[in-house]
Amino acid sequence: MTLPITHLPDILSLIPQRDPMLMVDSLWEYTPSTAVAGLTISSKNLFVQENYLQEAGLIEHLAQSIALHKGYCYYLNGQPAPMGYIGAIKKINIEALPAVGQSLRTHLTIVHEFMGVTLVGLQSFVEEKLMAEGEMKTVLASLAE
Repeated sequence: MTLPITHLPDILSLIPQRDPMLMVDSLWEYTPSTAVAGLTISSKNLFVQENYLQEAGLIEHLAQSIALHKGYCYYLNGQPAPMGYIGAIKKINIEALPAVGQSLRTHLTIVHEFMGVTLVGLQSFVEEKLMAEGEMKTVLASLAE
């Protein structure tokens, strides 16, 4: 798979999430410490109410953007995508809610990674408008059990 990845079966091979909880549909950029992931908001999205993606959906999109980054990293190393969990939400500021038909582009930067726990800085945009930003910790499932 080469970037950008927008073919849904390819995205599904990189993350464990499935409908109706699938909250990413593209990987635009990748480095070992950064990525840009995307989601076009559909009216059929589980978290859409009154034509807007709600806060819970935006937070789940941020978390799945991290999962997509991790999944592509594992793919590049010839390994299956790992299962992970949100370990902590350090801070999230939601500035606006994206509307149906709009496309999110979420930029993530690995701040720190140690023994399967990853702290990630996130910013999500629709075009140039900031929708949300914050920091999240994720934990690989094998470490959480």
